[in-house]
Amino acid sequence: MPERARHVPSVPHGSYPLRPGCAVRPWVDGEPAFRRICEAVEGAHRSVWVTVAFLERDVQMPGGRGTFFDVLERAAQRGVDVRAIFWRSPEQEDHEPGVHFSGTEEERAWLAGRGARFSARWDRLPGQLCHHQKSWLVDAGGEGEVAFVGGINLDGASVSGRGHAPRDCGDVHDVYLELRGPAATDVHHNFVQRWNEASEQTRPDGHWPAGRDAGPLLFPARLSPPAGEVPVQITRTVSKGCYRDGTPAPGARPFAIHEGEFSVHDQYLAAIAAARRTIYIEDQAIGALRAVGALKQALERGVEVVFLAPGNCHPAYAEAKRNPELKPFFELVASLDRFPNFTLAAIASHRGPGAYHEVYVHAKIMLVDDAWATIGSTNVAERSFRGDTELNASLWHGDVVRTLRHDLFAEHLGVDTGELGDVDALRLYHARARENTRRRERGEPQDALAYRLDAERYGDGAL
Repeated sequence: MPERARHVPSVPHGSYPLRPGCAVRPWVDGEPAFRRICEAVEGAHRSVWVTVAFLERDVQMPGGRGTFFDVLERAAQRGVDVRAIFWRSPEQEDHEPGVHFSGTEEERAWLAGRGARFSARWDRLPGQLCHHQKSWLVDAGGEGEVAFVGGINLDGASVSGRGHAPRDCGDVHDVYLELRGPAATDVHHNFVQRWNEASEQTRPDGHWPAGRDAGPLLFPARLSPPAGEVPVQITRTVSKGCYRDGTPAPGARPFAIHEGEFSVHDQYLAAIAAARRTIYIEDQAIGALRAVGALKQALERGVEVVFLAPGNCHPAYAEAKRNPELKPFFELVASLDRFPNFTLAAIASHRGPGAYHEVYVHAKIMLVDDAWATIGSTNVAERSFRGDTELNASLWHGDVVRTLRHDLFAEHLGVDTGELGDVDALRLYHARARENTRRRERGEPQDALAYRLDAERYGDGAL
């Protein structure tokens, strides 16, 4: 493991151990990420396996490739084994129809009408909980295997270009990680576990094609060969009782998955506690008590912290803030603003003076000390850490983390921080974000995208 990363521990308890010998590449924003994913699918020889949470049926993939379904169908027509796991939630469908592909009678008729050849199973959790993983795996277990782990939804606003120029359909900032090597085997294992135990598979409407389920998959029997020098660990949230088959991944110790897995939560807390200089977070939520408490302790140690969130906060945050029983938590969030080494930030582009175009931050990433990072589907929220099904990849490699930090800060601050260390870079982020808030108050254009939010007032109402 690179020298500077040793102080950030991996998670000792979970389905998957730390895997050395991986190659990784972060992809910032949806347009470049989905362009690369589509290229990998187009190059597939044996298999394309996808886990889907939220989906707009007519979302267009980059480069004139058509919809998500068009991309899958072209691969299936070439004889590739194409499988998708879709999340089903009747409760969610009642509140937000059309935001995910739940296999309704109309949607299945639509699949039949287009002669869909790929295989699918539907999966659900109790109540409002979500199967929230968004992973892609191409040529699982074979030569050329590549996995993608992240949180980008399949909708028009999420297929956004770098720089976030204003668009009528809205704009979302997000991140994916491309992964090769031994840790890709764990993404493979996760897919098999979900596919084989998908809750709806035996229902007549719980699989596709109708009446012809593709059948179970075998767990991987050996690790993929080394592909690079980056240590990676796959972490998850899995609810208790979600899976029964505890077949371990190659080289992993047996894990009692029937009791649930909460290794993403454990990794977040361990990394925050280990931080010596800097913590940079991008997330659509700031809603986990222990994580916020750990951030406050880091600030007290003198760690520089930037937390990038949506300027227009998630509706669940605003709703929770109206609950008097949760007042102590929101007072804890507000207390972070008393530290000069903390900034709660958002990003927005502008059409002209005073006309701001909010960019919705949907990424779920954390960078620590220019040495460690995690990228995945997990929000800093209790339901993501404890209830929803999530998948993250954490990596220990200074060069990769620094490059990602430079890339993100160039987009958000409009400056190259390549010559700055992580402490000076985060201090620059503090200063630029605060100055842009003053510009907004004066009705002036921002300088680049990032601006500071008031942690105490966050969630009280519209901007």
